[in-house]
Amino acid sequence: MSKSYWDYIVSVKHPSMRGLEESIKNSLTEPIEIRTSKRDRSVHLHYGKFDAKLFVCTVVKFLNGDGFVITAYLTGRMIGEPVWKQR
Repeated sequence: MSKSYWDYIVSVKHPSMRGLEESIKNSLTEPIEIRTSKRDRSVHLHYGKFDAKLFVCTVVKFLNGDGFVITAYLTGRMIGEPVWKQR
């Protein structure tokens, strides 16, 4: 993800994510669960634990074998179809 796109995410789409870069990285490298979007099967939602009540959800789109981050946000529930779960 480019710096300018990250700036767009934390200033326009999800300002609450500012300063949470490590939590986002962890949701990608050590997710507790990965789910597929019900609307777009090429979009995966990578969930990481944030605190006792919230998850970090990093949304990744796969296109022509490459993946890129669309957005990231905090949520209290997981959505989508489960495809992988940490044991």
